[in-house]
Amino acid sequence: MSTVNTPGTALVTGASSGLGAVYADRLASRGFDLILVARRVERLGVLAKSLAEKYGVSVRAMAADLSAAADLQRVAEELARNPAITMLVNNAGASTLAPVADTPKAGVAAMDKVNVTAVAELSYAVLPRFKQRNSGTIINIGSVLSFHILPVSTIYSATKGYVMNLTRGLQQELAGTGIVVQLVLPASTATEIWELSGVPLAQLDQATIMRAEDCVDAALAGLDQGELVTLPSVEDTELWERFDAARLALFAGAMRGKPASRYGIAG
Repeated sequence: MSTVNTPGTALVTGASSGLGAVYADRLASRGFDLILVARRVERLGVLAKSLAEKYGVSVRAMAADLSAAADLQRVAEELARNPAITMLVNNAGASTLAPVADTPKAGVAAMDKVNVTAVAELSYAVLPRFKQRNSGTIINIGSVLSFHILPVSTIYSATKGYVMNLTRGLQQELAGTGIVVQLVLPASTATEIWELSGVPLAQLDQATIMRAEDCVDAALAGLDQGELVTLPSVEDTELWERFDAARLALFAGAMRGKPASRYGIAG
């Protein structure tokens, strides 16, 4: 894949539909060549052909199930070895919305492998090359359920909490370098993940659901503006700032060598 007159190549996971397909379209429109990763090879092939014809960029479809160790390793090797890759969009996700006791074991495993292991391993794979040239972009798609839990989202929220903390840790590690790491925290978005999770979109308050196109466009606008954390639907940015300040204050308050007085333990 040529990088001449292009910003390089973006590898997008979960690219066959939803946010991933929109990211693919928007990045192709910006001149990125693409490597599109997803399980559904037929749909992926159609999208790749369409985007290549529409935007005149190089697009390769890479069929891979990130819950399968061999497939994940293949994608990781592509990231580690391909010098054209300048952006990684960790968008692929798995979700089963149900109480823990009612969640199939396979659903738990899929969420752990796709939402946690794949995000960590793919980030790990691409970082050495990014660090070597001091440039590159990683976009990790979390969720507002990264910092909130519903009675049916315990495991999903836990995995997305991992995405949030991994991403924010990478931001601290890479501060002052030319590598950009963005955390995107969407709320309810009109994608297939709801049906696959067992919660039809029709059951949700329609006023709270954002179009996938709007979500990605807002996230990319946030990236352009230098946001480290982008909440596409949050109007008042001070909400996040206060949340983050409270987190820091709580951490500082925990840094003492004696039990809190409310426990009545003499030091």
